[in-house]
Amino acid sequence: LIMYQRLYRSVRFLSGLAVQRQQQLSAISNLSGISRSSQLCSHRLMSSTSSEADAGAPGVGGEADDAQKLEQQQQEVAALAKRCSELQTAMDQLQDKYVRALAESENTRRRLTRQAEEARIFGISAFCKDLLDVADVLAKANETAPPEADPTLVEGLRMTEAQLKQVFRRHKLEPIKPDVGEKFDPNQHEALFEVPVAENCQPGTVAVVTKVGYRLHERTLRPALVGVVKYT
Repeated sequence: LIMYQRLYRSVRFLSGLAVQRQQQLSAISNLSGISRSSQLCSHRLMSSTSSEADAGAPGVGGEADDAQKLEQQQQEVAALAKRCSELQTAMDQLQDKYVRALAESENTRRRLTRQAEEARIFGISAFCKDLLDVADVLAKANETAPPEADPTLVEGLRMTEAQLKQVFRRHKLEPIKPDVGEKFDPNQHEALFEVPVAENCQPGTVAVVTKVGYRLHERTLRPALVGVVKYT
């Protein structure tokens, strides 16, 4: 950025200097024209007895000096214009690199922000997997509780399971429970076995669910274990 600013100031300085030189050239050209007009008038008013060589010698010398100065000024302007063009090209290249660096920096910032967010969300994946085993045990205990079991104990198990499910929902940990007849999805389901074609079930669909799966923030944490209708 500092180099870009320096180049920008150099281009502006050289552009201004070139304009000044051009103005000086215009002024010299105007003065040369006035000088030639004045000399022409003086020549006409001079006596006819004066020789043309004597009258014109000083004017030719002055015009030669003016022409030499004009050529020198033109060379300086051309050199300044060339240098200005070179600096403008360098400044354009530097500006392009600067814009590319800004874009790359922004992309890096977005990528790091996304990675940090994913780490925050999915950093609890291992802990959630351990809790799923606890949830499976509680669900199995509630399903197989005998009628003669202590009602207080059974109610405590149900309340514990309900509280655990509430915690799961709070952290976007949702169950995957495919319906019978639902198309098999390898991203969410894991086929343990195949079954013959059953009534109201098409080949390649879920026939039975043996274990509920879970997803964390729409990412499959544990696929549902299912049996799939066999293709004939």
